[in-house]
Amino acid sequence: QQQQQQQQQPLFQQDPMKDEMSSHNARHTQSAGALSSRQQKGNYLPGDRVVFAESPSAPGIPIVYRTQEERASNPDRLNLDRRRLTVCPILEGEEHLRLLNLQHNLISKIQHLSNLRRLIFLDLYDNQIEEITGLAALKSLRVLMLGKNRIKKINNLDNLQKLDVLDLHGNLINKIENLQHLSELRVLNLAGNSIIHVEHLSGMDSLAELNLRRNQIVNVTEVDTLPNLQRLFLSFNSISSFDDIACLGESASLSEVSLDGNPLAQEAFYKQTILKHMVQLRQLDMRRISEEERRIAAVMARKEEEKKRETNKMAIIKEKRRLAINNAARNWEAHQSAALSKISRFQPPPQKDSARKRTSQAEDEENRNVRPNWQDTSSKSSQDSLSGDAWVTAEGTEVRGERATSQSSFRSESQTSVRSADRPRSPDSISNDIGQSHLAELEGEVLHLYGVGALDSLDRNWGIQAAGSVTSVSFHFIDFDDISRQLHKIRNRFPNAQTLIFNETNIRNLQQFNTLASLRRLDNLNVVPEGNPVTQFTLWKQYVLFRLAHFSLRKINDTEVTASDMVNAEKMFGTLSHITTSQLPQSRLLTLLGETRRKKLGMASERFRKADGEDGKSERASESVGRAGLQYMCEDLAKVKHKEQAARNKFSHCYIKELTKDATIGNKKQQAVQQVWQYLFREMVQKCIHDMREPHRYMRELMEDFEGKKQS
Repeated sequence: QQQQQQQQQPLFQQDPMKDEMSSHNARHTQSAGALSSRQQKGNYLPGDRVVFAESPSAPGIPIVYRTQEERASNPDRLNLDRRRLTVCPILEGEEHLRLLNLQHNLISKIQHLSNLRRLIFLDLYDNQIEEITGLAALKSLRVLMLGKNRIKKINNLDNLQKLDVLDLHGNLINKIENLQHLSELRVLNLAGNSIIHVEHLSGMDSLAELNLRRNQIVNVTEVDTLPNLQRLFLSFNSISSFDDIACLGESASLSEVSLDGNPLAQEAFYKQTILKHMVQLRQLDMRRISEEERRIAAVMARKEEEKKRETNKMAIIKEKRRLAINNAARNWEAHQSAALSKISRFQPPPQKDSARKRTSQAEDEENRNVRPNWQDTSSKSSQDSLSGDAWVTAEGTEVRGERATSQSSFRSESQTSVRSADRPRSPDSISNDIGQSHLAELEGEVLHLYGVGALDSLDRNWGIQAAGSVTSVSFHFIDFDDISRQLHKIRNRFPNAQTLIFNETNIRNLQQFNTLASLRRLDNLNVVPEGNPVTQFTLWKQYVLFRLAHFSLRKINDTEVTASDMVNAEKMFGTLSHITTSQLPQSRLLTLLGETRRKKLGMASERFRKADGEDGKSERASESVGRAGLQYMCEDLAKVKHKEQAARNKFSHCYIKELTKDATIGNKKQQAVQQVWQYLFREMVQKCIHDMREPHRYMRELMEDFEGKKQS
C-alpha cells in the first residue's frame, strides 16, 4: 500500500500548480487510458466494481459497496469520478481508505466523510460545491482538490493542520483568508478566481509554490513573510507597476516568478526592472535568465540609484526652499506688524466728520507727496523731509491707508508664501544661497530674492555667464529701504538687468522711486499692490514716468507706456524741475550728483549747445539737473547723516568757542600792556642813561659778569 501511495501521489501533486486547462488535460488522459483498459479487460475496471444502493433511513443518499475482490486489489483507493453524483455517497466499510476520487460529478455539498479518519487525498474537482464544509474529521488529509467549483470563501479548514496541497482554482473566491494556520502547506493553487488584493499570507511558513494566474490582482503584499516560497505565478492579472509588487524584492527565497500578461510586462524595461529588484531570480516568465540580462539590469540599477539620490537631493533643496520662503514671510509679517503698532500709537482718534476730512486730507497729502526733496543737508528741515516718516500726515490719513494695505497683506501672507514655495521650478533653476529665513534663487533669467538676508548674496561670485543671463530681479519680503542701499550692486554685477519686480517691499511714498535712477537700465517696472502702499496713490505711475524719463520705460505693471503717458507725466510734474533748481544753486546740485553725473550732464549740455544754441542748452540742462536733484534717503541713512551733522555742528561750536576765548584773553593782555607800557618805557630810559653815564665801569661790570657765568 505504501508503494502504491508513493507511486500515485506525484501524479496528483503535479496537477494543482498548473492552470485548469493543464489539470483538465491530465485528467482527460487518465480517462482515455481507463477506456482503453476497459476495452482490453472487459466490463470490469478497478474502481468500477462498486455497488450503489439506497439507505432506507436516508432516502436519496446513495450507499457505495465494493466487492471483496475490488477492495482487496485497491484497499486504500476508491475512484468514483463521472458518476453523475449529486451528493457525496455513504461509504460502507471504507475506514482504511486513503485516496478518494469524486471529480467530474454534480456534488453541491461535502458530507458523509467523517468515518474516513485515514484519508490523505480527496479530489472533488469539477463539481458544484459552493462552500467548504464536512472536513473537520479529516485531520490526516494532506491533499485537497477543490478546483472548478463554485466556492466563494475560504473557510472551515481549521482542523486540516497537515494539509500539504490545496487546489482551489477556477472558483469564485475574491479574498485570501483563513490560511494562516496551515504551517505545513507547500502548494497553493488559487488560479482562475476573482482575487484583487493578495494579502493574509503570513503563517504559511512551508509554502513553496503559489499559483495566482488569471485573477484580477492589482497589488501583492506579505510575500516576503513566506520564508520558503520559491515559485510564484502571477500571469494574466492587472499589475501595472513594480511598486504594486514591491514585496517580491524583499523575498530572499524566490527563484521563479511569472508576470506575463500583466500591464507591467508591456513596459520597455520590464525585465531589467524586475531583475534590478530581484537579483536572486533564476527564471522569469518560464524562461531562464542569462548573465547578459543580469549585467544590463545591474547597469540600470546603478543609474536608477543615482537618479534616486539626485531626486532626494532636489527634494531636500525644495523643502529648504519652502521653509526659507515661509520664514521670510513670517519675519516680514512680524516686522510689518511691529511698524504698524508703532505708528498706530501716534494716530489720533477718528473724528465725527471723518468722510469729508479724509477726502480733503487725502488730496492735500497726495499733493504733499510730490514735493521735491532738495537734499539740503545744512538744514534740519531738509533732513526731516528725507525720512519716510515725513510722509505720514498729522491727521493720520496715510497711516490709515498703509494700515489697510498692511492688513490685506497679512491676510494673504500665508497664501502668498505657499504660492511662492509651491511654484514649479524650471530645470535650470539655481539656488545660490538658501538660509533659514532667506533665499536667493536664479531661475532662468529671473533672480528671486526672498528675505532681507538674500541681499547678502549680491556680494557672491555668480559667474560671468550666470550674471550676464539675469534680465529680471524680483524682490520678496524685503523693505525697500534695504533694497535701495544695494541697487549699486545690481547695477555693477548684473549689467543686463532691465526688469525690477517689487513684491511685499513696503514702498510707501513717491520719493522712494528716486533711488531707481541710479540703475544702468530699466525697461519694465512691476510694483505689486500687496505690501506696497504707494500703489494707492493715483499718480504714482505718472511720477515714475517723470522721474525715470531717461530710461524710456516700456511697461509699468505689465501695461504698455505710450507717448501720451509721457506727455501727461511731464505736464503733471514738470514744474518740480524748476522748483529744484530755484531752491539750490546748480553747483550745489552737481556736487551732490557726483563726478559721473557731472560728466554725463556736461556731455548733454554740450549736445544741447550745438543743437539749439546757448538758450536752449541752459533750459534743458537745468531741467535734467532738476530731475537729478530729486533724491531719496532712507530713514536709517537720514538718521546717520543727522548724527554726523549734529557732531559737526557740535565740533564747530566748540571750536568757535575756543577761538573766542583765546581772542578775549589776547585782547585783555593787549589792554594790560597798553596800560603799563609808559611806565616800562620810562624805567628803560632811566636805566640806559644811568649806565651810559660811566661807560668804563659799566663795561667792566659786564665783563666780570660774563666771566663769572663762563666759569660757572
